[in-house]
Amino acid sequence: MSKRAHARESVLVPSGNYTCVRSLGERGVHTVMASEHDDTPAASSRFCDELVRIPAPKDDLVAYKDALVGIAARPDVKTIIPTRPEDGYVFSKYLDEFEQYVDLVVPDFETLRRVHDRKLLYEAAVEAGVPMPRTRLFSEIAAFDKPSIIKPRYNVVAGEYVDSYDPHEYDIVKSVRHVRPGDRPDADEIYAEMKHDPIVQDYVPTEDKYMFAALYDHGEPLATFQHLQIRGNSYTGGGGVYRTSVYDPELESVARKLLGHIDWHGLACIEYLKDAETGEFKLIEINPRMWQSLPSTVRAGADFPYYYWLQATGQKHRIEPGYELGVGTHYLWGELGYVMSVRRDDSPLVERPSFLKTVWEVASSIYREPRFDLARLDDPVPFARYVHHAVFNRGGDEAEAESAGDRDGDGDEVTERGTGITLTPGLNFRGR
Repeated sequence: MSKRAHARESVLVPSGNYTCVRSLGERGVHTVMASEHDDTPAASSRFCDELVRIPAPKDDLVAYKDALVGIAARPDVKTIIPTRPEDGYVFSKYLDEFEQYVDLVVPDFETLRRVHDRKLLYEAAVEAGVPMPRTRLFSEIAAFDKPSIIKPRYNVVAGEYVDSYDPHEYDIVKSVRHVRPGDRPDADEIYAEMKHDPIVQDYVPTEDKYMFAALYDHGEPLATFQHLQIRGNSYTGGGGVYRTSVYDPELESVARKLLGHIDWHGLACIEYLKDAETGEFKLIEINPRMWQSLPSTVRAGADFPYYYWLQATGQKHRIEPGYELGVGTHYLWGELGYVMSVRRDDSPLVERPSFLKTVWEVASSIYREPRFDLARLDDPVPFARYVHHAVFNRGGDEAEAESAGDRDGDGDEVTERGTGITLTPGLNFRGR
């Protein structure tokens, strides 16, 4: 039995999120990992004290919630960290059930709806006076007069948002379509793929892509972090696979202005695009949970899993925000995906880079900055098992999803592919 077990102050991590387990395990917190997989790589970490088998949320969302509530009822468990895309929805919708046993740092459901629904988020951004691409429902568009992006309206398509879903089922739809002026996409095909009335956002000619992360206490920031995304899952966009920590006062200002306006509480991962024409930081979306690039954040000194623990356990005064600038890190499987996207992906709005130049840029950046999300010399087994899964078993994407505790990127635009004719295949998770 680990020394941490004797303390019996435990944290529940509802996925194979290695970074959360390592962060809190290093600080003496007893770590309980809950997963639908017995062989999730992070469970082999020397910082993981327990692995509890639970139903997969995509099989039955209510059963997933009930299993987490059951673990939360243990007297040693003090809080649960939201790591999966579903967690924000589940924790806020069923907050009364969880708070019988543990303290969660999550928004109330109406505030969550305001950020999960990208149409309502656009309205909030307008009210707050912060830039965001014009956002409309697909059903309201008579003709496309400028470059646009069709994407899901909701971060999580579930019963509280779409009437055709019962409480046990949900979808996380990842399909994104780039549309040129004059294109006439097939409406029936889009509705079938998106499973609801999606949104259309004006395309932003992008100079750079940024992530702003924060932990808030009822409208007040406790800690914030920024990174510049150098490469994503694809050359057309997606979650960051090579990023470096930065600080831009204008980005800090617009993000805080929005979160203060909606009286945010809990974690926020916000995707921003810097408009190449106006220089504005334009809001794309907010995700109320830990993010794919969390290893990069913690490597730079912003230990958000520990910050969350301190806030949830009544110790927010002990949070010491701050981080080192210029710390770059890589997600290796994602870097490979970026290279392959140059051959595989297509977009009428994003120029395809040279394949050989891309290989050189990826290899040279890894040589210059050999910091990696999962590969750690003092805890090598999780990375070794992740590689085994990636090559021989569940595949790189699923193994990474368990290790990072996330199925998408820092935002939800994992793959921005397609033209006005070809709809992007997405990662769709549907229960029942």
